[in-house]
Amino acid sequence: MSSTNTTAVPEAKSALDRFKFEVANELGVPLTNGYNGNLTSKQNGSVGGYMVKKMIEAQERQMSGNAQMSGNTQMSGTTQTSGTMM
Repeated sequence: MSSTNTTAVPEAKSALDRFKFEVANELGVPLTNGYNGNLTSKQNGSVGGYMVKKMIEAQERQMSGNAQMSGNTQMSGTTQTSGTMM
């Protein structure tokens, strides 16, 4: 069975890995490279959940800044702004 845990943007994988370790460190979760089977589901879930929370906050900040720019933002999901798909 193939893994479904793939990065949508492969170029972002290393940045996401760094981000994961930063979040784990902030939360006091002893995440290591490689096997982390010694961690509980709660610990792993807290890292993933906090990552999502921070990514949503960053996107909201970016969107609120773009909304103030002159008409280059649409919420249709197809407008490209500053190199990323919205």
